[in-house]
Amino acid sequence: MAVIDAAIDEDVLGELRPELVRYCYRMIGDGAGAEDAAQEVLLRLWRSREGYDPARASIRTWAYAIASRYCIDLLRAAPRKALPTDLSERNGPGDQALAQLRPGAWVTPLPDAGGDPAAAAERHESIRMAFVAALQRLTPSQRAVLVLRDVYRHSAAETAAILGISATAVHSALQRARKALASAGPPPSDLPAGEVDPRLLDGFVRAFERHDVAGLAALLAEDVVFSMPPVAFWLRGAVDYATLFGSGDACVGHRLVPTTANGAPAFGQYAPDSGGAMRPFALVVVESDGARITRVTTCLDQADRFEAFGLPAHLTAD
Repeated sequence: MAVIDAAIDEDVLGELRPELVRYCYRMIGDGAGAEDAAQEVLLRLWRSREGYDPARASIRTWAYAIASRYCIDLLRAAPRKALPTDLSERNGPGDQALAQLRPGAWVTPLPDAGGDPAAAAERHESIRMAFVAALQRLTPSQRAVLVLRDVYRHSAAETAAILGISATAVHSALQRARKALASAGPPPSDLPAGEVDPRLLDGFVRAFERHDVAGLAALLAEDVVFSMPPVAFWLRGAVDYATLFGSGDACVGHRLVPTTANGAPAFGQYAPDSGGAMRPFALVVVESDGARITRVTTCLDQADRFEAFGLPAHLTAD
């Protein structure tokens, strides 16, 4: 993950961008917002490049210092984000899903940085939406310390330099952050999110596209969780999910195209339109325990972000 400590140029900024996006994402919990934040950080680096002194800090340290200050400032006026399942009551399959979650209240997905060497060195589970949502329980400064120390493996001295605090303050904030995360619930699984049996995913696509209720139900964990932000509606249980899926024709004729998000399998869901093409409908993020699907998050608010996830703007009907 080495950026050469030389003059700041476009190549250096381009190399830094993917990891800054992921850092900002863990801080603010919003995929599109993280991309905007990283762009602002790079713009500030570029504008102040003439004042950069390599004797004082590496370019990466300087970039993370700017990113930390920027994200902490953003968070001062922002509501704490959470998973959609933490923002409304559990529903039944026959409930009317009309209410909307409060705008900006939920963690949104992040496209994977394909091929970025820095991403390969990070813990896969630290980008999952459940972990990012847990981070939002921390104060902004605790969040920054924990991510810099436990995800990026910066030393206490490096973290102190980035955040402009003492090493003692870093140690104290890290201990409080770890304690707060531990009290919030079990840690994410150690199973890398990308290690899902391809046959499970293929079966999910076939059952979904054929509207095969029994076939879909056979792939679900007994306590599978389904949500569809920004609608304030979520279910727990394979029976309820299968019942909802089979109760109408809302998804009949839809198609799924594979992609990834948050280190997990995902699909672009396309719906037929009146012109005979298939238009973006939702981003479906799938989590698994290796044998069954444990969580399905159908993000209805991501249809305008398909390009960011490497998905086509439309499909032909055939």
